[in-house]
Amino acid sequence: MKIGLVDVDSHNWPNLCLMKLSAYHKARGGTVEWWRPECRYDLVYKSRVFTDLYSRDTVNVTNAERVITGGTGYGPGPDLPGEVEHICPDYTLYPQFPDVAYGFLSRGCPRNCGFCIVSGKEGRRSVKAADLSEFWTGQREIKLLDPNLLACPDHEDLLDQLARSRAWVDFSQGLDIRLITPDNAALLNRVRTKAVHFAWDDPRQDLTPYFRRFLELTNIRSDRKRRVYVLTNYGSTHEQDLYRVDALWAMGYDPYVMIYDKPNAPAVTRKLQRWVNNKRIFHTVEHFTDYISGRTKEG
Repeated sequence: MKIGLVDVDSHNWPNLCLMKLSAYHKARGGTVEWWRPECRYDLVYKSRVFTDLYSRDTVNVTNAERVITGGTGYGPGPDLPGEVEHICPDYTLYPQFPDVAYGFLSRGCPRNCGFCIVSGKEGRRSVKAADLSEFWTGQREIKLLDPNLLACPDHEDLLDQLARSRAWVDFSQGLDIRLITPDNAALLNRVRTKAVHFAWDDPRQDLTPYFRRFLELTNIRSDRKRRVYVLTNYGSTHEQDLYRVDALWAMGYDPYVMIYDKPNAPAVTRKLQRWVNNKRIFHTVEHFTDYISGRTKEG
């Protein structure tokens, strides 16, 4: 079979689903390539992670016997078959990201946050999905896609696997600061991380005691290696957003502003994101009021 692949979202981040489908078909003698309109295909897969708000599907496939679309960007749908889900991804599809492994050690999340699809799609329990050896073959860096690794009952064993790999690990979706314990913090201290990511999404929850406790337990001493996602424009006021940013920075964390529904967000929220996420400005302009008042070249 001749298989065509369409990464609807672009090639700025590897599509794990397509990498697994490619590995599956190549293992069965198929020819797999990125879809081209001038060719003919037996089967074309279109995969899309993001919705219309961030990713438009403009690819009209008319040169294939069969077209299969899937991914959260198209709405709820069936998961990959087990024999595809548990195959080692075909990393050759994305040579622009060399020496990096991508995958899930756990799936699901008990938090059921309204802005997140994970609990509805993967379940309200975090469960082990794989051992590290399923998708890591010795790459220098590992990017984990787990939604809530620390909520998984097997997370200490999984953290131990990451520590023993000696690869650099990016917990790309963040870790749940509320679930940090002395035991798993000790394991995190053994993992080689460029940075540890957490999140403070709900301004109604005071997470400062959890962040202070982590500072007592971690051996990560640089604030730039302790990053916290701050969700804005999701039921929060500007004052609540700014409070979380200032509180995190004062405690020794590096905040990073995420905007929900950015096209319709208030101008002040977009300015807050520019101030915080441009680290050269954020580290030199102490107060947001100075930034918006024009007392900086970037204001």
